[in-house]
Amino acid sequence: MLAYLIAIYIVCGVYMLLNFKYDIQMLQQNSYRISRYYRWLEKGDYYSASRLVDLALLMLLFSTLMTPAQAALVIAVTFIVKIFYILRRKYKKPLVFTRRVWRIYSVSGVLAAAAFITAATVPAINAPQASDSAVKALVTILLISMFSWAIVIAAVWLLTPVEKSINRKYYNEAASILRSMPGLQIVGITGSYGKTSTKHYLNRILSESYEVLMTPGSYNTPMGVIRTVREMMKPYHQVFICEMGAKQTGDIKEICDLVHPSMGIITAVGPMHLETFKTIDNVCATKFELADALPADGLLAVNNDFEPSAAREVHNVKTMRYGVSNPEGCDFRAVDVCYSPKGTTFTVEGSDGLRLGLETRLVGECNIANLLGAIVIALRLGVPHERIRYAVAAIEQVEHRLNIKQTPGGVTIIDDAFNSNPSGSKMAVDVLSHFTDGKRIIVTPGMIELGEEQHELNKELGRYMGDKVDVAVIVGEYNRDALSSGIRSTDFDTANLHEVGSFAEAQQLLSRILRRGDTVLYENDLPDTFK
Repeated sequence: MLAYLIAIYIVCGVYMLLNFKYDIQMLQQNSYRISRYYRWLEKGDYYSASRLVDLALLMLLFSTLMTPAQAALVIAVTFIVKIFYILRRKYKKPLVFTRRVWRIYSVSGVLAAAAFITAATVPAINAPQASDSAVKALVTILLISMFSWAIVIAAVWLLTPVEKSINRKYYNEAASILRSMPGLQIVGITGSYGKTSTKHYLNRILSESYEVLMTPGSYNTPMGVIRTVREMMKPYHQVFICEMGAKQTGDIKEICDLVHPSMGIITAVGPMHLETFKTIDNVCATKFELADALPADGLLAVNNDFEPSAAREVHNVKTMRYGVSNPEGCDFRAVDVCYSPKGTTFTVEGSDGLRLGLETRLVGECNIANLLGAIVIALRLGVPHERIRYAVAAIEQVEHRLNIKQTPGGVTIIDDAFNSNPSGSKMAVDVLSHFTDGKRIIVTPGMIELGEEQHELNKELGRYMGDKVDVAVIVGEYNRDALSSGIRSTDFDTANLHEVGSFAEAQQLLSRILRRGDTVLYENDLPDTFK
């Protein structure tokens, strides 16, 4: 009997470890912020299918349908099935096992083990079945499984003083490194969208004349910036391009207080992260925290194509405004823009009489605007025109941001998986509309984190798609109703409207309908925290 119980406990232990791994993975995707993680739980993970199964097992354990030993076997078998399911499941963004994750994992494990040992060893109340220590242990295991999220939250809360101490140490080290490089030119880049693309474009152009370091990937949080400085900054670097992300007021100021930028680019102000910002005014105020942090002898480049940023006055630093769709009042404009499947040609006009003709492999109005922002800073730093022209022609499309590829079968793929915003999504549809050799197909789950405007903005995107594409594939449930209703409000042939549960199903559908000459736009890809 003892060996039987030990085997069952081992299975349960493996399952609990994997369960904690999933919870911590979702916590990591919510930036380790308990408030954001809790909001995600409220959207449905409290009563997920897995937790409901555990509840059913708990009820079975206390029922008279089986003996405790039989119920224990059913629990173990069920957990084995769930273990195989967990191990086979693929995630778009797997858990990154950082030291912080290991700390959370360890404390969560200690809390779970303490609960298990206590339940198994403390004398029981005389009640049917509950007096059996094995039953108590299994009850505890099921409760831990059902409320594993609460244990993870408790672990994060207990570790708060430790994390603050570690973060303060890293912050001081990064600040010391930056102070030791007084000649370093620091360029901050923020905006509702376009930050990462502009960062890459500026890095490529400035690299023609300077030793440049930029924050890699999506290292646009305070800890991401700190890690970049501590691990990658070298004494020979002359320019540091710092991408600055924000999901709530004060986030940009926090990064600026560390790096003290002398120049900045505000790429866009739009309806992003409205679940936390609540209003566009809050978004605008947060993005312009970068402007507030710049010194009087610095420079700010502002994209005037967005009304909130165009209307925002800046008095503390010299400001150069640029635009494509709204050139009025701009210091730099893109004119004579000509798009083709091979790229774009355009001319940069400056208020000082500048005319700089450029060619690029990039397509889309927002990419041209992002190039303009980078060119403003490059001109300020004295990069020669010929070097700018050469660099712009050599710039590669940033992965997942209107990245265009050709398959061996003659199908064009437009990968815009990272552009979950109203402006970028419409622009991507515009780009798709230029490909007329075959069917124009869009695959999208819609846009997220738009607060109360979520439904209406996705419905509007659906209407826009309905007028410009031939086939629409709506992925998942999150925005399905809004997108589909928008499409159906147009003259779109609903026989070409497909609703699928996942990107895997979308791929199966495409394998049946794609023909040579067709073009597929992948617009946005929801993270694992969304269905």
